[in-house]
Amino acid sequence: MGQKVVIAPSARRDLHTIVQEIARDAPGRAVKFGDALLDRAEQAGSFPRSGRIVPEFGRDDLRELIHDPIRIIYRLRTDDAVEVIRFWHAKRGTPEP
Repeated sequence: MGQKVVIAPSARRDLHTIVQEIARDAPGRAVKFGDALLDRAEQAGSFPRSGRIVPEFGRDDLRELIHDPIRIIYRLRTDDAVEVIRFWHAKRGTPEP
C-alpha cells in the first residue's frame, strides 16, 4: 500500500485542458491519454521518491514523473500524501507550481 494521491485543482484544470485539446482531433485517444496520465500519477503514491527533483526548483519535496510530453509535477506532503500539482506540457517551459 502506498501513500494517498491527491490531485490539486490546478492539476485537474491542466488535465481537462490537455484532454480537450487532444479530443478536437481524436476523442478516443484523448480519454486514453487522460487515463494514462492519471495512472502514471498514481505511481507516485507507491513510490513517492521515484520521481526526479524538479530541476527548475531544486526542492526535495517537488518531484516529477514524465509521461511524454507531459511532466507530472507533485509535492511530497508531510501528512503521508502525494499531491499532484501540475500536468505540465514540456513545451510550455518552466512549470508554475
